[in-house]
Amino acid sequence: MKDSNSSTEPIGQNLIKLISNLCFSVFVFSVLVITVIAITYQPPDPWLESAPALTKLFTESENATFQNDNSILKTGEDLAFGKAESPASGAVTDSITEAVIEKTEERIANSTLKSDSGCNETQVLNCSDPRVLIAVEKFNLRVFKSIVFLEYQTPVNGSKEEECDVTWRFRNKKEKSWRKYRDFRRFKLGIGENCTYKVVHAGGWHSGINARRARSRISNATKGSHKIAPPVRDDDINDTIPSLGSEMNFRKGKYLYYSRGGDYCKGMNHYLWSFLCGLGEAMYLNRTFVMDLNMCLAATYNPSNKDEEGKDFRYYFDFEHLKEVASIVEEDVFLKGWKKWDRSHKRKLPVKKVVSHKMTPMQLKKDKNTIIWRQFDAPEPENYWYRVCEGQAANYIQRPWHSLWKSKRLMNIVSEISGKMDWDFDAVHVVRGEKAQNKELWPHLDSDTSPDALLAKLKGMIQPWRNLYVATNEPFYNYFDKLRSQYKVHLLDDYKELWGNTSEWYNETMVLNNGRPVDFDGYMRVEVDTEVLYRAKTRVETFYNLTKDCKDGINTC
Repeated sequence: MKDSNSSTEPIGQNLIKLISNLCFSVFVFSVLVITVIAITYQPPDPWLESAPALTKLFTESENATFQNDNSILKTGEDLAFGKAESPASGAVTDSITEAVIEKTEERIANSTLKSDSGCNETQVLNCSDPRVLIAVEKFNLRVFKSIVFLEYQTPVNGSKEEECDVTWRFRNKKEKSWRKYRDFRRFKLGIGENCTYKVVHAGGWHSGINARRARSRISNATKGSHKIAPPVRDDDINDTIPSLGSEMNFRKGKYLYYSRGGDYCKGMNHYLWSFLCGLGEAMYLNRTFVMDLNMCLAATYNPSNKDEEGKDFRYYFDFEHLKEVASIVEEDVFLKGWKKWDRSHKRKLPVKKVVSHKMTPMQLKKDKNTIIWRQFDAPEPENYWYRVCEGQAANYIQRPWHSLWKSKRLMNIVSEISGKMDWDFDAVHVVRGEKAQNKELWPHLDSDTSPDALLAKLKGMIQPWRNLYVATNEPFYNYFDKLRSQYKVHLLDDYKELWGNTSEWYNETMVLNNGRPVDFDGYMRVEVDTEVLYRAKTRVETFYNLTKDCKDGINTC
């Protein structure tokens, strides 16, 4: 018995050891798998939706084109990326708050220069008195709650003795960019409590014309017998094309050059998805992206219903911001520098030509050539830029949405429209156009957005006689006349003077276009409509509030 027990004990012990080793091996393998996943995982693009959702949104349409809703466009300043900061200044200007005003009041109260005759109501108003500015600052904070006030200029005299004109710079709280806008208004003031001033009446948007800053003007230009209105430039805009510097600076650089592909003349959503893919790859490779500022606007945005070439990127987007956050060079400048180098040096610039999107960014990461030239000569859809960022590359290339803002010139129009409504308005987004005509995919949209249906539904959402901005792709101006019985209706076409031939926008875009007028096209309308809509206090959407139809067609909710 003793011998038998001694012979079976090692077998049991060995079995236990075997099971223990097997469990430990499984544990080690699991840790290894989790570690590999953690290392290779890349977070999604910081947009409103996840990267897979965006990819589905932009690529699920037939023939790999982008047929999603083109009546609204989100760009970087609409998206939350944390506190907005200016690369140029390093930080945002401190805003004017109640606490800041109280400190200024204390400083004035303790000043030995305080006048004893401040309560004399017969005394002529001195607009440079700091108490005048305090009264205006308090009034603005109380009335314009959706605005961040950044800085004020010293008030100046208005048209009457009791009036002062004041200018300030501001930003809407809903905008995520660091950009500043300007307003100047006329205020009528009186004497308040404790020898302070109070605002008796405030003028409307840009009413304080005496406080409007002197603007730099460009000499009058003429073309034949046609006189062009004197251009007035917004000094806050710097969208000049940067130079490459010396030949040696050019030679030291590393460049990623995309030749024109099948994305040209496609819809704007398609263009952005592809452009940000190329820019994202350049950032991943730590290279300067060669950028073609010439664009082709798809037929859907043009009254002629034809594609239009010769558009400038700067008409639509903020080139200054793009230069500040990304390393880019304009294509013509780059090609001239390249040709100049090759003509004057026996040793040509080393170039790697990439003829297929299947050559991944990861394979090019260690490439030492001065120029990586991606060529897109294959038939559609193989020649779309965004194909570079598909597959495994999507884990490495992050589209830099934060780099793309709408044009400051268009945003100035947005601020003017919102300011003319004193920033106190509601908005409804009414999608019609082709979707309303397509009964198979959107069977109820046309009837749900009819004038009678709109009026009935808005009555339960928006108080009567509010300012109501209608952002829409409906081409007929009088379509919304029934709403005027209950609301103060505003449409984009009510503000045509903001891009007419006497406007700042007209003059500034004409300078970009070599003295030729620029049409205010459908895509510009979409951008302005989008931004005014986002500034509304109450926002009513077509596919969430007005109709039960799905945004992308039947059975897609």
